[in-house]
Amino acid sequence: MQFSAKTEYACLAILELSLHQNDIRPLRIDDIASRHGIPSRFLVQILLQLKAAGIVLSIRGAAGGYRLAKPADTISLGEVMEVITGDRSNFVQNSNNVTPMSEALFQTWESISKIEQENLCAVTFEDLLQQTGGLSEDMYYI
Repeated sequence: MQFSAKTEYACLAILELSLHQNDIRPLRIDDIASRHGIPSRFLVQILLQLKAAGIVLSIRGAAGGYRLAKPADTISLGEVMEVITGDRSNFVQNSNNVTPMSEALFQTWESISKIEQENLCAVTFEDLLQQTGGLSEDMYYI
């Protein structure tokens, strides 16, 4: 399975927001971008998509920024990936000549895609946060 840079950046942004979900102040785009080496303009586009999907909230003003719209334990990798890449579960047979072999191949791809999607939906950003030990990379510097 291969992920686009956009998908990776979206997941990193959600993971960073998950780390700070209990903070009073929202996170600024520039802070998220600099921590993870994400181009700020690209991150703006990503966060707008996530906002439209109800995953993040934007707070306007000088003290504004972004925060999660719902708890990290209710946001799955599958949900974020679907927002960023669209629904990948709809395979279409490219062959005009449907044969038993092409049908078997198509059904196998469809089955693999379904299992992949179930696995992605089973992992929440809270799960990922626990795997990191709940620490931001910045916290390792002395």
